[in-house]
Amino acid sequence: MNKEIAKIFNDIAGLLEIKGDSVFRINGYRKAGRILESLTENVFGIYEENGLKGLKEIKGIGEGSAKRIEEYIKSAKRAMGLGKIKDFEKLQEETAIRQIITHFFKSKGLSLQELKENAKKRKIIYSRFTKPAKQLLELAGSIELSKKAIDTVASWATSRKLDYTIETIFKKWLELDKLKPKEIVKKPFYKNDPMIYSETKKKWYVIVHGEWLEYADKEKNIEWREVK
Repeated sequence: MNKEIAKIFNDIAGLLEIKGDSVFRINGYRKAGRILESLTENVFGIYEENGLKGLKEIKGIGEGSAKRIEEYIKSAKRAMGLGKIKDFEKLQEETAIRQIITHFFKSKGLSLQELKENAKKRKIIYSRFTKPAKQLLELAGSIELSKKAIDTVASWATSRKLDYTIETIFKKWLELDKLKPKEIVKKPFYKNDPMIYSETKKKWYVIVHGEWLEYADKEKNIEWREVK
């Protein structure tokens, strides 16, 4: 659990940097992330034994970080899996467009630090690329898939020594995606008629002229055909 929360803290620091937040807050999250990564005792055990007080007693962990660790632990217990931190989810949403723009420039070898060297230039850049980045996000459906689209087109363009713009990312990505070999799926048939398995009744059926007929033959006689 320590590494999971540490990753979130480091991700928050990265998003705050993209947002242009204070160095103090950014470094605070990075420091908390490093402490959690090096902590030998599991924070879950610390919290179970001493609650929020125990988390605040971890050297270098302030009250704000302790409360976020508590939030993660509580939500993880409710979901019986990975936890959540609301501030992180909100920050992801707020910086979605900037994340995509930053990733685009990263694919072209330009770091966030280089973008930040000139605040006025950075403002112009983010303003200029907001619309195409939003289009890409809407098409891809998520930040991660948008980044994947950028990486796909960047790899294609680099291999051919071509330049590319953010406006053409989603157009070329769709084209490249269509060129991918389609997934091969196997479907059941019985004497050329398609079949279906009912999970409810735990039985096979043969579909003949739209009617479901209960399959009475042996399962080994079902023919599986590849369908692209």
